Amino acid sequence: MNWGTGDGSRLLGELRGQIARFVILPSEHALNAATLWVAATHLQPAWQHAPRLAVVGPAKRCGKSRLLDVLTETVHEPMLTVNTTPAAVFRSITDQPPTLLVDEADTIFGSPKVAEKNEELRGLLNAGHQRNRYVTRVVGNDHTPRRFATFAMAALAGIGDLPDTIMDRSVVIRMRRRAEGERVHPFRSKRDTPALHALRDRIAAWTGPLVDAAADLEPDLPVEDRAADTWEPLVIVADLADGPWPVLAREACQFMVAAELQAEEDSPGGARILADVRRIFFARREPDSLTTTDLLAELRSDPEAPWGEWGRAGLTARDLGSLLREYGVASGNVRIADGTQRKGYTRSKFLDPWRRYCPAVHPTGASPAPLTG
Repeated sequence: MNWGTGDGSRLLGELRGQIARFVILPSEHALNAATLWVAATHLQPAWQHAPRLAVVGPAKRCGKSRLLDVLTETVHEPMLTVNTTPAAVFRSITDQPPTLLVDEADTIFGSPKVAEKNEELRGLLNAGHQRNRYVTRVVGNDHTPRRFATFAMAALAGIGDLPDTIMDRSVVIRMRRRAEGERVHPFRSKRDTPALHALRDRIAAWTGPLVDAAADLEPDLPVEDRAADTWEPLVIVADLADGPWPVLAREACQFMVAAELQAEEDSPGGARILADVRRIFFARREPDSLTTTDLLAELRSDPEAPWGEWGRAGLTARDLGSLLREYGVASGNVRIADGTQRKGYTRSKFLDPWRRYCPAVHPTGASPAPLTG
């Protein structure tokens, strides 16, 4: 792509290339969003809202931590929050706030008991999305009340969705495990960090004089309400860079916000559902499609699987749709033997997630039919 003649557009193009060098993101839109988010961290004094970047995936080894590695070396003043108390975090936030980076966020917000222990951190992350939201704490021997700022951009990576209040304030990137044939460069700090730091410093030099201009812009956005608050800094960065970026930013915004509106908020089950559906297609000699009724009957009849006791009456069509939607698989009308159409799932929709999340050898021990065609 021609990134134009302006410094900003070229710098964003370079940053985009560096991210793509080490991580395969789920779409071009997600790659463009991550690029713009990094650049936006260098203009935080200009923003009314500090968008979170939620890097989530349904399983391990989806590239979440690797993306966070690259972000750490390119954002403004990275602050890793590993074993950091909320008090230490908000005491580190100034008029030039750091960029908060939280890896393995599922271990912080996962179970209700653990989440309760980290409620203060979640409150800080929620409040810090908007400027002029403070926390008050007593300090010193005389317990003097003091206000602390919370406003700072933050990236959080974890397995499964983060708390709804954080997801609602986030640009959400749903990572996928690399499929066979997809290749990235290994990230090596000693070798790769100097180039990333040099790029980071050039982005900082470009954005430094633009704080006032960024604060004054009111871009047209394809979304409204909180989504507009979250995406506005990214779109402003794109407008300042010019070249193809204003169009790319708005396309990413529209596509990714719409995708999140369709996503279920809570999708338990992990990749087990994919493996069990694959087993059923395999056992039936790989038909082009199966009805939802037939799939549910097979799933619920397996005594070794959890689906027969899922919920009050076993796995339902709605449950199945929720579990599979996280992997990009949706039901539709399929044709059955008598020529009529019923709700069901086509095999072709499963091919990509099967490659990414299921074992190379079929669970029965036999070699599976080829996953093509």
